[in-house]
Amino acid sequence: MRASISAPFVDTSADDLVWTLDHPLVAPLATRTVRVPGARVELRVLGASHQVVVAPESEHGSLVETVACLPGLPGGLPGGVERSDLGRYRFDSLVEPLPRTALALRVERLHREVADSPRGLLVAFPGDPLAVTALRLVPDREDPLRWRTWHAYPQSGELVTTTSTVTMPPTSERTAQ
Repeated sequence: MRASISAPFVDTSADDLVWTLDHPLVAPLATRTVRVPGARVELRVLGASHQVVVAPESEHGSLVETVACLPGLPGGLPGGVERSDLGRYRFDSLVEPLPRTALALRVERLHREVADSPRGLLVAFPGDPLAVTALRLVPDREDPLRWRTWHAYPQSGELVTTTSTVTMPPTSERTAQ
């Protein structure tokens, strides 16, 4: 799904991004909710940032992944993190410096792959056609649940790609907690 917004692109560069599972929900500029077996997944674009909310059917133990510029917190994404907050969770990130022509090709591919996906959300920000944030659930698997995100920073010539995977415990284990 491609969302049109009028809000400006607010993040400045990949160095300013913070990853956390502890940040409260932020009012999104655009959202897409996808139901998968055992959970509801909400893909949320915030400025040039994102939140992904995985809410198990039992409504216990929701996971909220935030990648954003967060006031008061030093920037810098981890290359990889593993946690056990909700089943097994893994986060990986890659920051690629790209010349504008290479970034334009990657953004064009994101438009093709994410904008029309029933499990995707792409937001293009006004002011620069390369300023996009995209999120997509990987469609070929349900367990583990996996999603990818892309944050394009044309002003600094960077593309941030994240991949997250969560294996939720069976419903009986979640409801027993």
